[in-house]
Amino acid sequence: MNSLLIKNARIIDPVGSIDSTGDILVNDGVIAEMGSGIKQDASQTIDADGLVAAPGFLDMHTHLREPGFTDKEDILSGCEAASAGGITALATMPNTNPVADSPDTISYILDKAKSATAKVLPVAAITKGMQGKELTDFEALVKAGAVAFSEDGKSVSDSALMLEALKMSSWYNVPILAHCEDAFLSQGGIMNEGTVSEMLGVQGIPSAAEDAGTARDLAILLSAGSGAKLHICHVSTGNSTELIRAVKNLGVRVTAETCPHYFSFNDELLAQQDADYRMNPPLRSEQDRKSIIRGLIDGTIDAIATDHAPHTAAEKADFLTAPNGTIGLETSFSAAYTYLVKGGYISLFKLIYLMSAAPAKILCTGGGSIRVGSPANFTLIDLNEKWCPEPGKLHGKSHNSVFKGVQLTSKIKYTVYNGKLVFKD
Repeated sequence: MNSLLIKNARIIDPVGSIDSTGDILVNDGVIAEMGSGIKQDASQTIDADGLVAAPGFLDMHTHLREPGFTDKEDILSGCEAASAGGITALATMPNTNPVADSPDTISYILDKAKSATAKVLPVAAITKGMQGKELTDFEALVKAGAVAFSEDGKSVSDSALMLEALKMSSWYNVPILAHCEDAFLSQGGIMNEGTVSEMLGVQGIPSAAEDAGTARDLAILLSAGSGAKLHICHVSTGNSTELIRAVKNLGVRVTAETCPHYFSFNDELLAQQDADYRMNPPLRSEQDRKSIIRGLIDGTIDAIATDHAPHTAAEKADFLTAPNGTIGLETSFSAAYTYLVKGGYISLFKLIYLMSAAPAKILCTGGGSIRVGSPANFTLIDLNEKWCPEPGKLHGKSHNSVFKGVQLTSKIKYTVYNGKLVFKD
């Protein structure tokens, strides 16, 4: 029997309302016992005195780039980066080549993930080829293993198709993950429209582009029926947060996520003209940043994801022409702990919930808890360790990190996936 014993950890499980010091015994990939003073001999023992044991995080918005763009990332390398960030499950978006719009592509992703160090949850395209013209076969894709549907980096421009997709979400109990953007308003922009874009003389992306897209999708949701499941991706503006808050107050089934960079930085960072700080939606104003934090505090924003978007150094070399996107798997918890918990905005308990149980609930995947009888997916964290992410030392193939050189507090020390130690710092 393969066994692992964690001793003297501070165990935090928001689902079970647990915050206590104790031991965790894992037998053959399953948590067999929890308590204090467990004495059973184990194949491996870790003294976790001074460390927090938290449920493995679920990142519900990533780009693993496989199939098709494996020079940037692949399923195995992306999961290695995830393990280094305490993430034991991650949803991968469909903008691959070929697009994840067929059961064969979903099966390919799941087959490649069998040997990965985290569970990969495929997100299928809403429309065939992500062309916005014809819905994919939701039933076949769900049967193949898709956990959600998205057009990823763009909106479904046809409102009638979006309405039909939301009705499908009710029938198959899968969320629509919406990138809310009015492309006519954002066309040609490479960063937030504001003082910095004017100073640099570059075209900006107005917050209205996201706000209009959010308002439209929320309006369509109101017509889609009570069972429809809309999830708003990577919220970056204060107005979008207000719109989501207002619709939630109507009792409508909508959830939302944001990313660490949106509550950590504002668009002043772009004055450095470094393309690693460019993503879509872009870093916004300081007022927007504060609004995102308020949305996390009051529950308007339900989860924290990364929108992990790896690109090669060559692609990111030119500020004006580089593709949008930043990596984030390895730094997500540390950044959130630094800016939200150490910043005094939310509790550690809530942060762990936002990164584990909350996304698991949205995607209906199970998990997000440490309890006897459940798969042993958890991470051990040193809350006091300070570190500065160095791009060349990060896991994964690409190094376009928005947190490079930033001092963060808290470090993932171990990650356990299905009872196996998959990361040790």
